[in-house]
Amino acid sequence: MSEITTPGSVRSAAAVNEQIRSLWIRAGGYLSAQERAEYELLVVEWAEAVRQEVVAAA
Repeated sequence: MSEITTPGSVRSAAAVNEQIRSLWIRAGGYLSAQERAEYELLVVEWAEAVRQEVVAAA
């Protein structure tokens, strides 16, 4: 089972990316509907983490 985060919690883009990679590996390259939903949430979280890291670096 994947780690569930609460809204507003912040993980690094690298940490979220690692979870995305792990999801794809566990799924064998084919996502079920539930895994697809998890993937979509992770991508949104990853994008937000990237934005936060860019803002922090600026």
